[in-house]
Amino acid sequence: MDMNSRICGFLICIIQTLLLSSATLEPFDLLYDSGVEAFYKGDYGSVVRYMESALNSFSEVRRSRIACRLKCREQHRFDSFQTEKIFEVILHKAHCLNECIDGRIGAQSMHKISEDVIQDFNRRIPFNYLQLAYRKLGQLDKAASAAHTYFQANPEHVEMGEDLEQYKAQKGVKEEHFIDRESRPHQRAFFAGVKLYDKSHYEESVSLFEKALSEYFRADEDCRALCEGPQHFEEQDHVLYKYSLYELISDHYTQVLHCEHECVRDLATRPGRLSPMENYLPLHYDYLQFAYYQAGRYEEALDCALTYLLFHEGEEFMTENVEYYREVLGHDGQPRKEAEGYLRRHKQELDLLLIGSSNLGVNYTEGNYWSSSGGREDANRIPSGTDGWMDYVPISAKRNYTMSELPELREGGPLLYENVHVVLNSLTLNGSQRVVLDDVISDDQCSDLRNLAHSVAAAGDGYKGKMSPHTPNERFEGATVLKTFKFGYEGRVPLKSARLFYDVSEKARRIIESYFKLNSTLHFSYTHLVCRTAISGQQDHRNDLSHPIHADNCLLDPEANECWKEPPAYTYRDYSALLYLNGDFDGGEFIFTEMDAKTVTATVKPRCGRLVGFSSGGENPHGVRAVTRGQRCAVALWFTLNPLYRELERLQADEVVQALDNQHMFDDDLRINPKDEL
Repeated sequence: MDMNSRICGFLICIIQTLLLSSATLEPFDLLYDSGVEAFYKGDYGSVVRYMESALNSFSEVRRSRIACRLKCREQHRFDSFQTEKIFEVILHKAHCLNECIDGRIGAQSMHKISEDVIQDFNRRIPFNYLQLAYRKLGQLDKAASAAHTYFQANPEHVEMGEDLEQYKAQKGVKEEHFIDRESRPHQRAFFAGVKLYDKSHYEESVSLFEKALSEYFRADEDCRALCEGPQHFEEQDHVLYKYSLYELISDHYTQVLHCEHECVRDLATRPGRLSPMENYLPLHYDYLQFAYYQAGRYEEALDCALTYLLFHEGEEFMTENVEYYREVLGHDGQPRKEAEGYLRRHKQELDLLLIGSSNLGVNYTEGNYWSSSGGREDANRIPSGTDGWMDYVPISAKRNYTMSELPELREGGPLLYENVHVVLNSLTLNGSQRVVLDDVISDDQCSDLRNLAHSVAAAGDGYKGKMSPHTPNERFEGATVLKTFKFGYEGRVPLKSARLFYDVSEKARRIIESYFKLNSTLHFSYTHLVCRTAISGQQDHRNDLSHPIHADNCLLDPEANECWKEPPAYTYRDYSALLYLNGDFDGGEFIFTEMDAKTVTATVKPRCGRLVGFSSGGENPHGVRAVTRGQRCAVALWFTLNPLYRELERLQADEVVQALDNQHMFDDDLRINPKDEL
């Protein structure tokens, strides 16, 4: 009997071990790294295996966290305001979460992923690797699907758009292969319903709009569940955090509430877009009320119209629709319960956020989230429906000015220096506030500055040390003016070379200020000596850009044809310039595009002494084509008209130059003893 018990116990241990090991999910960051490594080795079969596994792991971690948080929330409810009971529930709920998540994906410590990797997955970078790998393997249908999925979240990617057009022309690739593998169910159903609605297939559109609503509220629950994870406390060092227990809980809960409140924005934002669709949730009920009316289902139409008015009380066109439905039916209807509960909870969150927002410095207003699409008139008093108009609007953001709204912008002022001449102006560059000038510096000066870059520039400088901040196929290096003076002072580079960098950038500033006829001083915002180098062995079939299409002082939104002047954009920048130091490389052309980030309006081939200058706003989206061979070096310059945003390192460099001038350090080509003081 004892022996049997021991055997049973032993078997149970083995079974439990197997169950636990089977529940362990391989972390998606390790799979992703393995996929990237396989890509650069040319092992495309392994790329597919690792990347597909990484995507599955990423999704499973998300699903597990949602499922466990919803399960434990249901099992451990707060039914009392007694302090002891609240903390008892918290402890049981935390234990429930740890057991549940560990049982589904393994030890949570294995799944602590860096923000950089998470951002890559949010930007769908794995699908770019997948489409290249599938293409190499001849699986064009899967390549087309991966490319389409990537492009949905990266519409500014010019080459990917061109690749998609090529896939469409390939034999064996069909329209149904161009699917978004990461599409969100609530948006997928909604847009499918809109297509049917626009074709006047009202009865068929109803089921899709109803499905979209069901999926929306499910996605809202998921989003809110994900908010219960760790929070980022900006401007607070929790190692030194000295607030009381209740203040700490209050701060954390306010962060959670803010995250939950932002789910409204998240669910209304399409992938790759910066701003949500206006009036997104209420628009479902607008579409439905008119579709139900067209299908002769007046009671459902009335309920949906009343629901729409919960979001936009007193909206004239919908109020008239409600009156019509009541008259036809002879009785009233009821707003839909799911929307009433949703708005009730939304209001409760707002009330709590107003209490807690003093800790976070955030203001909340209901108007940020629901925006009416405007009234409609109908002389025959037949219910009106949405015309399908939808727009993208920023939340709590100031719209960037278009060129027509700006004060008169001028150009063509004196160039100040001999030999400098205009090659292309705004007219020939098919835009506004653009110019290309040649012979700004000599060949010898270009060579000197390139040598300086090779000695001083550090990988990832200006991009938090990321060696390849824009593309994995190139190495990026840079240095500031102050850093070059530091190297010169230490005797590691000729001091005159550092002074040349300083003088050349000042020359470019004066040219830009004069050419664009600015009435106030143009200040340096940032000065950078940069080189981009093609990484050998990684240039076959490249379809990315050296620097993606962007604007310098606003967030480019190609879908909305807008550029939002809001953080994290450098909104204070007014003019930009690039002074090229060489042209002996392949690729690397500077391009201007339309606001769609696809249509190229002008191309500039770099060469020694060539300066490209332009205003920094949404009127001038630009990027850099892939450098496929060699090294491309330039002096990159950003300027501001606001003296409050002058470059600090530049001001320090000014003091260094003044001190060295006073000591006549630039009279000879001296290398300074590092023990000497400035």
